[in-house]
Amino acid sequence: MSVLVGNDVPMTSVLRAPPLRQRMHWIDRLSSLALLGTVVLLLVGLIGPLLFILSKALETPEGAAGRSAFASYLASPALMQSLWHSVWVSLLVMVIVVPLAFTFAYALTRSCMPAKSLLRTVTLLPLLAPSLLSAISLIYWFGNQGIAKEAWLALGFDGIYGPSGIVLAECFAVFPHVLMILVTALTLADARLYEAADALGTSTARKFFTITLPGAKYGLISAGLVSFTLVMTDFGIPKVVGGKFNVLATDVFKLVIGQQDYQRGAVVALFLLTPAALTFAVDYFVQRKQVSALSARAVALVPRPSRRFDALMTAYCLVIVALMLAMFGMAVFASFATMWPYNLTPSWTHYASGLFDADLASAMVNSLKLAACCALIGTAAVFVGAYLLEKTQGLAWARPLVRLMAMLPMAVPGLVLGLGYIFFFNAPGNPLNFMYQSLAILVLCTIIHFYTTGHLTMVTALKSIDPEFEAVSAALKVPFYKTFWRVTLPICLPTLLDVSRYFFINAMTTISAVVFLYSPDTKLAAVAILNLDEAGDTGPAAAMAVLIAATSLVVTLLYMALGKFVERRTQRWRDPSR
Repeated sequence: MSVLVGNDVPMTSVLRAPPLRQRMHWIDRLSSLALLGTVVLLLVGLIGPLLFILSKALETPEGAAGRSAFASYLASPALMQSLWHSVWVSLLVMVIVVPLAFTFAYALTRSCMPAKSLLRTVTLLPLLAPSLLSAISLIYWFGNQGIAKEAWLALGFDGIYGPSGIVLAECFAVFPHVLMILVTALTLADARLYEAADALGTSTARKFFTITLPGAKYGLISAGLVSFTLVMTDFGIPKVVGGKFNVLATDVFKLVIGQQDYQRGAVVALFLLTPAALTFAVDYFVQRKQVSALSARAVALVPRPSRRFDALMTAYCLVIVALMLAMFGMAVFASFATMWPYNLTPSWTHYASGLFDADLASAMVNSLKLAACCALIGTAAVFVGAYLLEKTQGLAWARPLVRLMAMLPMAVPGLVLGLGYIFFFNAPGNPLNFMYQSLAILVLCTIIHFYTTGHLTMVTALKSIDPEFEAVSAALKVPFYKTFWRVTLPICLPTLLDVSRYFFINAMTTISAVVFLYSPDTKLAAVAILNLDEAGDTGPAAAMAVLIAATSLVVTLLYMALGKFVERRTQRWRDPSR
């Protein structure tokens, strides 16, 4: 005879059933082991190299710990000059780009101008190519043999090589990053605030300064910090058009590659790390004070047609897009010119010279291998780490550590990370020394360099999935892998594709993170552009930059097509008509 307990369940069956935690102990052990793997990945790929940079910078010539390297470098005027150059150029680009991008974002979100999608797409072109492309384009526009050199000199500039060239090229390269942040900030607006202001007879200017700007202030702060950090840590543009205008990033390159002075290079790397870390910290604390822009009762703001305002915004956006197309189009045109500026007949001379005569076809293949490995391995690593943090339990001590380490790569410039890899993987007794100058170390460095953005994207997607899915599955004795395969993975597939595309494009275009780590057998296409420009082969360099941009564009279109297919097969539940 069995005794019945709640809902007529026999007591004997309850007594025989093992506790839920006992049944899932092997799952917890597996997830804890995988989380430890994420800890090891971040320790090896991030913390170890950074610690070795610090130890190298504090090492005296005799090998004892001390501050002589810092003292000697601080005593030289070269550091203060490079530091001042980096700071004021970064501030100037920020002051120029943020207002320009804000106006463009305002036009996209608050006007009814035509062809918004097309104009928005054009602004994404700089993301598909290495930053060197804008610098090379400026050389063809305003360089010693540029077609608009006289007009540039008439404006009072000495030449394109120096701070003016760096500022112009950085504005082109940084604009899409700033625009994405500001478009998001302006999209999150409550129409009820504007309706109330209209009812009170508030002027357009006052609505802008009392509603629009305060609502977007956190986005403006983040955009400014992102712009400052990107310019401060960029290496490619100052290397190509900087001339004798030294900045911290080029100082690191000259010390390590030119003078083989790794200790002083480590000292400068720490100075380069400091501004990026400070801006990251400021952005972090600013975001903590940010309140929700939209409440549950908020009404989406729909712009109203205004012929005069829409025409003005359309004209402004067309000017910005025309400037971007002129910058990008010049690089494309010059890459096909037979012999600049004497024979502008289109030909494949520079492409043949770059791919075959300079034997850079292998560099392009290496870049594709690197991008493919980062797209697959990086996406898997980011997804597993985010999934373990959000959907599993156990190993409580490691979770805050993983979250902290996952955020740190955003504050570490690529040059600093690459230099740390030299010290760490060349250290005596390091069992991972076999990775040095191999494709594996390039893959690891690139994944870690861009880890934060992918991690935050995946965490956001996983947080949107109700934890009750896992709880109900466990209560019904459904294996966790079935829930993962049938619920979690299908919901996250579009985000996984976005993260994979992000890794692929950035692996194709990055220079700073890998410029210290490649070997003759693993030379990359983006680094080859730098070498070609140093050798004076600007035409083949432009051809390689355009080829990378074309490859990135084709891959982006393929990802978009795959995304449509995935959305049609796995996201039908999002369609309210079904």
